[in-house]
Amino acid sequence: MAGRPVIMLADMVADRFVTGTPKRISREAPVLILRHESEVLVPGGGANAVANVAALGGRPLPLGVVGDDASGRELVACFEERGIATSGIAVNAGYRTPTKVRILGGGRHAIKQQIVRYDVEDSIEPGAAELTTFQRALSAWKNEARVGVLSDYGYGIVQPAMVEPLRTAMAAGGRVLCDSRHRLADFAGVDAATPNAEEAESLLGRSLDDDLDGSGRELRRRLACPTLLVTRGSSGMSLFTGTATIHLPVHGTTQVADVTGAGDTVIGTFALATAAGATPLEAALLANYAGGVVVMKMGTATLDRAELAAAVTAGSGLLARVSWAAS
Repeated sequence: MAGRPVIMLADMVADRFVTGTPKRISREAPVLILRHESEVLVPGGGANAVANVAALGGRPLPLGVVGDDASGRELVACFEERGIATSGIAVNAGYRTPTKVRILGGGRHAIKQQIVRYDVEDSIEPGAAELTTFQRALSAWKNEARVGVLSDYGYGIVQPAMVEPLRTAMAAGGRVLCDSRHRLADFAGVDAATPNAEEAESLLGRSLDDDLDGSGRELRRRLACPTLLVTRGSSGMSLFTGTATIHLPVHGTTQVADVTGAGDTVIGTFALATAAGATPLEAALLANYAGGVVVMKMGTATLDRAELAAAVTAGSGLLARVSWAAS
């Protein structure tokens, strides 16, 4: 997986964490006053999927848009610090970079707990300037990548019309993978999709639990998608591919610390493994291990190659609990 390029069209989001220690209850209103301790900004949303590919040793080639604001500048700086290419990131002066601000509080030596979150949200569809930036980057990356990723958080940058330009820029036989928060059906025809259970149920209009195997097969038909990986939280993952339905139990404990960004880790790991030649099952297994690691970390997290290797070694017993069914 080391050094494998992955083109990633993503809604760029900034995750800002503000932490403090409890001071007292305000006399002005029944709210807690925190004494400010620290503040950090990390890649979130589609940008977190990009960061996960980089953390695992891959070479993400991101396409996206940020605003000419503090969050946008800090997000680009985060990419540059991690050695991630930024030539495909367009800056739009009239756009506010989507930013999720989490306020956390707790004792000086205790784990900080999230108290409240507020979101700075804006949406934008690629205009002439953004498309020019994307086209230039794709031309420079021509035939480098075998895998392209769509990480759609609903902020407008990830459009179905971009699927074909991604395919054209990739090497022959390249595959497009999609993770779409709100409109997976609009991306029918991609090579693989990684919805969570809630997203799958929204598209199907019913619970997956009623008939998991049948629901997965129906969803795959609707999406005209050769490979479908449904993440199911503490119930693990279900892979629908070829003539098989494969259920993967969750790696690690079901008592998680924080699920923030776990889906980004899944699509990032799945994509990078696919770029390295993994089969859908091998890629799904690695994504399952990776997801089990990051949910034990607080905040928006990534994992590195050593952590993934350790998880595979420690969790070898998981393979004996994989169940198969004919499609």
